[in-house]
Amino acid sequence: MLFQSSIRKELARSFGATLVVLVTIVMTIVLIRTLGQASRGFINPQDVMLFMAYSALGRLPTILTLSLFIAMVSTLSRMYRDSEMVVWFTSGQGLAGFLQPLFRFAWPVLLVITLMALFVWPWTNQQTKDMQSRYEQRGDIDRIAPGQFQESSSGNRVFFIDRELAGARASNNVFIAATEKGKSSITTARSGRIEVMNDAQFLMLENGQRLENVIGQPALKISDFEEYGTKTGDSNPLAENAPEAKLLSTRSLIKAPTRGNLSELAWRIGLALAAINFVVLAVALASVNPRGGRSGNMIFVLLTFVVYNNLVNLGQSWIFVGIISFSNFLLALHGGVLLLGLAWLSKRQFNWVLRPARRIKRDPIAVRNTESQQP
Repeated sequence: MLFQSSIRKELARSFGATLVVLVTIVMTIVLIRTLGQASRGFINPQDVMLFMAYSALGRLPTILTLSLFIAMVSTLSRMYRDSEMVVWFTSGQGLAGFLQPLFRFAWPVLLVITLMALFVWPWTNQQTKDMQSRYEQRGDIDRIAPGQFQESSSGNRVFFIDRELAGARASNNVFIAATEKGKSSITTARSGRIEVMNDAQFLMLENGQRLENVIGQPALKISDFEEYGTKTGDSNPLAENAPEAKLLSTRSLIKAPTRGNLSELAWRIGLALAAINFVVLAVALASVNPRGGRSGNMIFVLLTFVVYNNLVNLGQSWIFVGIISFSNFLLALHGGVLLLGLAWLSKRQFNWVLRPARRIKRDPIAVRNTESQQP
């Protein structure tokens, strides 16, 4: 009981500290990336904090896995460094005996990782996709800020308004430069307002002038108008597109086992299986040479995490292109890593020595004497 309680207490402290550090680092990176997307017009600046929260929530399974792996390795390595492992080994505890307290501590975290990978990950992707779609496919007038030139969503128009009228979807001193169907035009008006007709947005201009010419020809057509309407966008901004695999629920992926869906399903299941394997790898890899530095083993541990995580991502693309099947990939990668971790743990548990068999050197004089004595 003392053995398990002491390990769990230290694991809890180490896991909490590591999780706080990693979440801070990831949130900082996500904030910088989100602000960059907002400055380029991909997301609404007012939704930066919400978008950042969804993005960080989707990355939480990987953060929890890495935090758990580092906490276990650092705790066991500290016990090696302070010679506590010698005390436990002499009291009858083997290296494999550490698996039970580690799994008893880690099972709630492993359960959270599994649930988030299977259910929370597609939900956060759907939320962020909807936010981007609503902002990118909004009407052209909604993009305009008074006193600024703004390009339309299609890229063939440039709008400018002097100021907006308070309490109404209207503005004064409107300027529109457009290039459509081989013609360029410049339209100016004293005022404009937005109207919705047949599920489409129209900008109705009043008291203005329009200059139009065919590109490449010198002829110029000038016309004055009292009222002129131009379409600016649909009132229903969300288009019906085929959903991506990462936006589908786990149940939908299982019902439609296409290559794309199976690759996404393998990635989600792989996060849970990798987290379980990292518990075994932590016991197998945790060791410290008291005469060496403290960072060497941790660098090797981080490299192991990066390689394993990249193999999970790489396998997703392999399943998508048909190089390997869904079941074979899960069995080969995660089953192979589990067997490798157990084999390495057994080697250290039973002190197996991997050395080549020594070749017996034969004395050439004795060989000749033996051959001469033969009849």
